[in-house]
Amino acid sequence: MRDLLRLDAVGQAQAVRDGQVTARELAEAAIAAIEAHDVDLNAVVHRRFERALAEVDAIPAGAPFAGVPILLKDLGWRQAGEPYSAGSNVREGVEVTEDGYGVTKLREAGFVVLGRTNTPEFGSTITTEPVAFGPTRNPYDTAYSAGGSSGGSAAAVAAGMVALATASDGGGSIRIPASLCGLVGLKPSRGRVSLGPTMGEGWSGFSCPGFVTRTVRDTAAALDVVSGFQPGDPYDAPALPGPLAAEVGRDPGRLRIGYLATHPRGDVPAVPAVTEAVTRAAALLESLGHDVVPGGPEALGDPDFPRHFGAIVANNLAAQVASLGEVRGKPVEPEELEPRNAAMVRTGSGHSAVEHIQATQWMDGFRRRVAAWWSAGHDLLLMPSLGVEPFPLGWIPPEDLSIAFGRTAHAVSYTSPVNATGQPAVSLPLHRNAAGLPVGVQLVAATGREDLLIRVAAQLEQAAPFEHAAMR
Repeated sequence: MRDLLRLDAVGQAQAVRDGQVTARELAEAAIAAIEAHDVDLNAVVHRRFERALAEVDAIPAGAPFAGVPILLKDLGWRQAGEPYSAGSNVREGVEVTEDGYGVTKLREAGFVVLGRTNTPEFGSTITTEPVAFGPTRNPYDTAYSAGGSSGGSAAAVAAGMVALATASDGGGSIRIPASLCGLVGLKPSRGRVSLGPTMGEGWSGFSCPGFVTRTVRDTAAALDVVSGFQPGDPYDAPALPGPLAAEVGRDPGRLRIGYLATHPRGDVPAVPAVTEAVTRAAALLESLGHDVVPGGPEALGDPDFPRHFGAIVANNLAAQVASLGEVRGKPVEPEELEPRNAAMVRTGSGHSAVEHIQATQWMDGFRRRVAAWWSAGHDLLLMPSLGVEPFPLGWIPPEDLSIAFGRTAHAVSYTSPVNATGQPAVSLPLHRNAAGLPVGVQLVAATGREDLLIRVAAQLEQAAPFEHAAMR
């Protein structure tokens, strides 16, 4: 059974279809793995094992992922009748009455939901260390962070509890934990996956649902399951030429790829392990026949970006907390929140509607300036997934907000611009630092070109097979 858990989700689904294992046996093996290993990692904050096993026999006949276990991030990905904490005690007693569209599609595809994974409070930082549930530890080294905000999902997949787990990305929250845990993490184009029915957009369009996986084909196949416009969505992503799963193994052709080994903004320190990860990936891409040259969109060096991005996030968090107070019937007091979020709510509440609209209009211009680089004939941009080295638990101090916000800003300096533009980007586990910890690199495509990302990611995976040394 342990060998079956080492298969990716596509492989597990095939094993069920071939009769090598029953759906119930596969679910029970995943449950046993969670019970054995999560004591060390603290990745799963809510377990629904009995309900999951009761649902196994009702899996739709012929479902493509019949019997494959999955974990849901406890932020977004709402499931009716199950707890939904978003990394906080503030939501205690607030009920979930209907499945999100993504969860509905996963269950129709045959996935067996075993529980929910840890996340920082409201997903607003790069490490999963919420006061409500405690820290999630990295399976490569339990003294280190698994990243955030999809840290619980990433740790569970990296440790081999499940083959894939849901995630979301508002400033790097898929790509950062994928980088730190040695996984594949693709942030889709804005609008590719619906946030309905309870939401139209997250963080003014910055946030997108997705997955963390161990293989490119799992990422492609899982996105095929949940993608698609839903009536009432505020926007839709450009249509893909076909299923993403069909892009795995397809020749991407000779591409023009730019790369940034260091940040074009002067306030982001260069990190040797991060720089090395990008330069090695650039050499690998060149060896595969691509035209790889230094450089990227000039707009990424704009010093005003962090201020506008931070303002929009703070405004959205303030609105989210205010709405939560209305739902639960009493306002959320600052002392109920972690210091980081209390400060962000205070900042966001101090901004006027005019200031918020001005920030979003600035982002409209930024998006066009960045997109112009792709329109000029580039296919992909290669750059770090994370602007800092893998970091230990406690590196983002909960009380010293000046240090916390400064370190977070450096960490997300390569990921957050792609949330602002709405483009797809994938983090790939192509490097390790001197301590043997994963250091990911990301590829960014033009809006709607997840197909190109999957082709190139699969090409890299074949040329330099991903190692998953943390699997237990």
